Amino acid sequence: EVQLVESGGGLVQAGGSLRLSCAASGFTTADYAIAWFRQAPGKEREGISCISSSDGVAHYFYSVKGRFTMSSDKAKNTVYLQMNRLKPEDTAIYYCAVHDFCTFYSGAYSSWGQGTQVTVSS
Repeated sequence: EVQLVESGGGLVQAGGSLRLSCAASGFTTADYAIAWFRQAPGKEREGISCISSSDGVAHYFYSVKGRFTMSSDKAKNTVYLQMNRLKPEDTAIYYCAVHDFCTFYSGAYSSWGQGTQVTVSS
């Protein structure tokens, strides 16, 4: 059974940092693309980063590029999202999801974690 468990969210002041974790079970993260999405209240879920299994390269949506860094630990079967220089507009529930290839289209993903709340105060 595919399972994804996010952790690491919390409350942080603007300009601060958080590191989110996505622990996977039931599959090997190195064989699939893992993406991070976020959903703010009243807004659609948006893809913000994805790491490809084919080349290990991480891709970022323009709103987080240069501030967020995605990485993976194959031994732990876990993917991370390091978030720096956080802004109030980064406040959202953050989810990880798995797919055969990287895409920021949320409809392509069938397996999701439960999400972790990130709140950035101004």
